[in-house]
Amino acid sequence: MNISVEAYARECAAQGLRGDYSVCRADFTVEQNYAYSDAEQEVWRILCDRQTELTRRLAHRSYLDGVETLGLLDRIPDFDEVSGKLSKLTGWTLVAVPGLIPADAFFVHLTHRRFPVTNWLRKREELDYIVEPDMFHDFFGHVPALTQPSFADFMQQYGERAAGLIELGGHDMISRLYWYTAEYSLMQEPGQPLKAFGAGLMSSFSELQFAVESPDAHHAPFELETVMRTTYEIDKFQRVYFVLPSFDALRDAFRHGDLKGIIARRKDEPPLDPASV
Repeated sequence: MNISVEAYARECAAQGLRGDYSVCRADFTVEQNYAYSDAEQEVWRILCDRQTELTRRLAHRSYLDGVETLGLLDRIPDFDEVSGKLSKLTGWTLVAVPGLIPADAFFVHLTHRRFPVTNWLRKREELDYIVEPDMFHDFFGHVPALTQPSFADFMQQYGERAAGLIELGGHDMISRLYWYTAEYSLMQEPGQPLKAFGAGLMSSFSELQFAVESPDAHHAPFELETVMRTTYEIDKFQRVYFVLPSFDALRDAFRHGDLKGIIARRKDEPPLDPASV
């Protein structure tokens, strides 16, 4: 259901969410307002320096290529500057938002190859964990992936189809698919070591190491229906990480998979426990 900016702003205020929703446009975008303090620039560099030590060892090469191409590490990025580079690669641009936005608005932006990025950054005392998605999560985690054509196509297709699939009763199943791919996916190409890719891992100091290197991390091969049926953890390490063989496999599974049929068959069944996958 669509919600007005004013009503959503009231909901966010009642929940104590950060971000100034009162200045949102009708599509829930805002100006980036590049006027970050020296303290905020320092937090950005600390986050990037610390996380880059891990991503260089544990992230999939395509993510690292995206970081190098877009130049995200020296200072808080200017969204317009990065959009100029990204649009030449995959046709995507960035739009500033005050934080979480309604699902309908998010899907519309993805459909038009616009990725919403929060315009504020966590505080120094929140380096290790933050409940809400901030600029570091959105930018350092998600944006480099959009330089990869197959993944960029998947994200657009997700935006195009998600709302219709939710109307069929697939809200939870579609949310799980996004969570286990865009946020917490791993990748292992033939003959290559296991690497991380999802934004939730790229922006997490502790879970990135756990997901790839810990013997306690539970890995399972990516299979569309299984992913859509498996519950996930919001505020703790995932109890399963699905492993993609390639970006093409993800795009093609979503493009050609029988999502409507999966939802029709499984929407009324109990979800799978991650440990049982």
